[in-house]
Amino acid sequence: MLVPTLERQKKAGAVAIKFEAAYLRSLYFPESQPDEARQIYSRYFSGGTPGKSEYLKLQDLLFRTIALHAGQLGLAVHIHTGAGCGGYFDVAGSNPSLLDSILNDESLRKTNFVLIHGGAGPYTKVTSFLLGKPNVYTDFSEQDALVSTRALSVVIRDWLEWYPEKVLFGTDLAPGTPEIGWEEIGYSNATTGREALALALTGMMADGEITRNRALDLARMVMRENALKLYGLK
Repeated sequence: MLVPTLERQKKAGAVAIKFEAAYLRSLYFPESQPDEARQIYSRYFSGGTPGKSEYLKLQDLLFRTIALHAGQLGLAVHIHTGAGCGGYFDVAGSNPSLLDSILNDESLRKTNFVLIHGGAGPYTKVTSFLLGKPNVYTDFSEQDALVSTRALSVVIRDWLEWYPEKVLFGTDLAPGTPEIGWEEIGYSNATTGREALALALTGMMADGEITRNRALDLARMVMRENALKLYGLK
């Protein structure tokens, strides 16, 4: 049922699938053992509850299998990285460097991975290095809600100086109070993101790193063209 489901989603207009694994477990997905995973599945198919170690082994295989088929269908894989909500969120487990075994897997080279939120909080610099992998991209969603415009501009500039073709604009919305709902949050985040991008590009121009024309090119790439290319949109 996996491939038909992905095909149906692709046909319906999906451009990616998203994993919120960091809210449930560490992002470390070691090399899976299919035979062992099948045995575990068969053992509990009719009932019972697998232990944590057994459950993780099943997840490791499922994650890699889904990512493989998604890539074959041209669907990108979005993965939450960096800080998350809730008093029990495992910040250490959301470090995008834990994905190395996935991102270095030759069988998954045709799958494009987007490090959603860019390792928001403590891992934005880690993201800078991971962008060097040919199938890794990032966005600055969530960060335009968590940090100041100036602080976000520093992160964006760092990424642009490394791999500008890998950086995507993004926001992050969540229900607020009756006074501050989706509309206000969306406007605020989008404004912060745009202004932070402008600050980053202005700083690069002032330091003689890029020309004004190049700044305009980079702005279009981040705001539109990188996403069009990544997701195969017209």
